[in-house]
Amino acid sequence: MENISDWIGRQESVHDTIGATPVKALNATLDHPAMAVVPGTPLPPLWHWLYFLPLHRQSEIGADGHAKRGGFLPPVPLPRRMWAGSQFEFRSPVLVGDEVERTSTIANVTEKAGRTGKLVFVKVRHELRCNGAPDPAIVEYHDIVYREAKQATDVEPPPVVAPTGAPWQLEIVPDDVLLFRYSALTFNGHRIHYDRQYVTQVEGYPGLIVHGPLIATLLMDQIRRHLPGADVASFSFKAVRPTFDLHPFRVNGAPQADGKTVKLWAQDHEGWLTMDAVATLR
Repeated sequence: MENISDWIGRQESVHDTIGATPVKALNATLDHPAMAVVPGTPLPPLWHWLYFLPLHRQSEIGADGHAKRGGFLPPVPLPRRMWAGSQFEFRSPVLVGDEVERTSTIANVTEKAGRTGKLVFVKVRHELRCNGAPDPAIVEYHDIVYREAKQATDVEPPPVVAPTGAPWQLEIVPDDVLLFRYSALTFNGHRIHYDRQYVTQVEGYPGLIVHGPLIATLLMDQIRRHLPGADVASFSFKAVRPTFDLHPFRVNGAPQADGKTVKLWAQDHEGWLTMDAVATLR
């Protein structure tokens, strides 16, 4: 891993057209009534993840279902990869019909030692520009963590109790169909989300792992449900604890007294905090 810092500053750009079908499909997956989607319809926050899909050839796929190491992301040799969190600035709308360029830059690569051995954190900055505009409509930082293989002697961090009394609460049943549909919509081949034999026997988890981005999208969807028409300026989330498909989990929201801030969080069936997030409204 002595050369992975050489990846800092590496860039790639991809283009996509914001089509209507992915919007309709995610809307249905989130269990909303059918919505009219025409050119000019704005994407709800985070729904840009339906585009710029990772179109690697089948021969380029690694054992975990992701693309083989190297290429744009550094060739970290640690076997387990997770989405640790993200930070967003929503500067202007992205609309159905827009031609969008996403420029991605490796912002940082950091090696650390944790409770379970070596860790490598990779921070990627994404900028989305619509229709040739000079300024980005969305700026996103994506935090990826790579970990060593799970060992029987690993000591997991103590769980954190989730806040109680949220005015917004929604129970989610993470069945195989929900996980499959979200994997399909985002063209996510990571086997931890659909291959039970792999996730339990190779990576050592007790069940299928619910996608971090899906949980983040469900948190943001609380704003869409309770404050329709709200204009989100920024959002950030941190994955605190994995969520498995073995039990229902809950997404929560609590608007704050300033009228601009919404605290959002997810918790598992035991009441442990699994994701912590905050959104700022204009």
